[in-house]
Amino acid sequence: MIKKFVPVALLALALAACKPEQAPLAVPAAAPETPAAPEATQPSVVQQTVEVPQLQVPTVDGKSYDLASHRGQWVVVNFWATWCAPCLQEMPELSALHAMRSNVEVVGLAYEDIELDEMQAFLKEHPVAYPIAIIDTFSPPKDFATPRGLPMTYLIGPDGKVARQFLGPVNAQEIEQAIVAAGGKAI
Repeated sequence: MIKKFVPVALLALALAACKPEQAPLAVPAAAPETPAAPEATQPSVVQQTVEVPQLQVPTVDGKSYDLASHRGQWVVVNFWATWCAPCLQEMPELSALHAMRSNVEVVGLAYEDIELDEMQAFLKEHPVAYPIAIIDTFSPPKDFATPRGLPMTYLIGPDGKVARQFLGPVNAQEIEQAIVAAGGKAI
């Protein structure tokens, strides 16, 4: 009977692996005397990714990334964080995919509260061939669903439509298979 619960427990641990630790919430003894924080400081939550998402973000190298300018290519949009071990494990393979395939573009969206200089230092230790943008967790891209876990990856087709969504780590082979399944050519 215990052997049946081990896979379930391992799955639960794996899914919880890429969530930052949060301090327990304290229950106030009395009603707070200060007014509630303004809504602008509350994170916005998007429930569903739109069919043809738009994305325009500044990258850590000082350039700008516009998803629409990559029509005609397959684009891998990867939400990740520096503290997420599975995210770090998939970065070299995503980088190789980006570098080796002329019709596949990868963009990394760092979904965390990190300063630009900290990210630039991190990327010196963990270099990638694709552009990286830091995403404001309080105002994430409105056309993409708020990540329920990391990594969260979207495969966008040459027509700009979402072809596939991956929750959890993904490798180049899975992306290649998704491209073929969506009507693209195999390498």
